[in-house]
Amino acid sequence: MASPIYIQIHNVIKRSIETGKWSVGDRIPSERQLAVDFGVSRMTLRQAVQTLVEEGILERHVGSGTYVARQKVQEKMSGVTSFTELTKAQGKVPSSKTLSYHVATPSLSEMEKLNLNENNYVLRMERIRYADKTPICFEIATIPEDLIKGFSKEEITSSLYRALEESGNAIGHAQQTVTAVSASEKIADYLEIKRGDAILRLRQITSLKGGRPFEYVRTQYAGERFEFYLEK
Repeated sequence: MASPIYIQIHNVIKRSIETGKWSVGDRIPSERQLAVDFGVSRMTLRQAVQTLVEEGILERHVGSGTYVARQKVQEKMSGVTSFTELTKAQGKVPSSKTLSYHVATPSLSEMEKLNLNENNYVLRMERIRYADKTPICFEIATIPEDLIKGFSKEEITSSLYRALEESGNAIGHAQQTVTAVSASEKIADYLEIKRGDAILRLRQITSLKGGRPFEYVRTQYAGERFEFYLEK
């Protein structure tokens, strides 16, 4: 099962960074030039670049271009974030709108984060998540396919954590990275905010009690509707 073209381009760019073709702080070629180099539309190329931006590998500088990202200062957070349980705890009703849901081969980033190889498959889904019908975040979640065999789409999209725990898989710890970014036109449309509004971007790898990572999530929260609470 072949990966989408944008994932294949994502992999090539990521390898180029890892092998030193572009170093931290370097400006990569323009989307127009890269689209010509890869022989694809600018829309496809932009999707590949945006995926790398969401993973924190690239960063956009308005009016300047796209650069290999510098390492950010990190704040260690405790606890495992479940949007469904978090929303319920606030007395709100959680819901979601699934935009994309398909099984595919993992990207290089997904293989690294989930300890997979090119022979494995993953479920990759994109969705908008709501609290009391107000859009809170846009999420891209990747899950190893073998862990969710037998689960219905409804079980996975409504509360993956609950489905896993009910099947005997206890949730362990999570690694979380939060950065501040500006909303792109697409994200602004999804979250019903203005382009350029503040966004909190969370990247999370969640593991089972035994240590196996089961979820790699890239989430963009509307800054004015969500805050992270840290307890030390």
